[in-house]
Amino acid sequence: MHRVDRTETAMSTILIVDDEYLIADILSFALEDEGYLTVTAGSGQRALSILERERPHLIITDYMMPGMNGIELAEAVRGHKTLSTLPIMLMSGAQAHLGLARPDLFVEVFDKPFDLQVVLTRVKALLGPGPGPH
Repeated sequence: MHRVDRTETAMSTILIVDDEYLIADILSFALEDEGYLTVTAGSGQRALSILERERPHLIITDYMMPGMNGIELAEAVRGHKTLSTLPIMLMSGAQAHLGLARPDLFVEVFDKPFDLQVVLTRVKALLGPGPGPH
């Protein structure tokens, strides 16, 4: 039995981190419609606890959140021995420039409000299309 590339059979999982649940839900529904699995967290601390048991293929995080901002979350992920290469996208309003100054942390930085189609296109470019309807 040979190993099949994961993009052909398994769904990629995306962790969405945002304390604004409506934004997390909109992103989650749109990504699930494209065939990806999603897990949501309302804070950076919650995201880190999820990462103890889940192994997503991508993190999409907000910048402004209670307790830990998106840069602090990304730094924690980069400092983790098994997660250090996990791609992270940042979504931010006024603080997008802070993410743009950290290409070591983020593969992409989106301004809020973001264009959902642009986000989906970038996710597909990183992970390949989801196995669901296109």
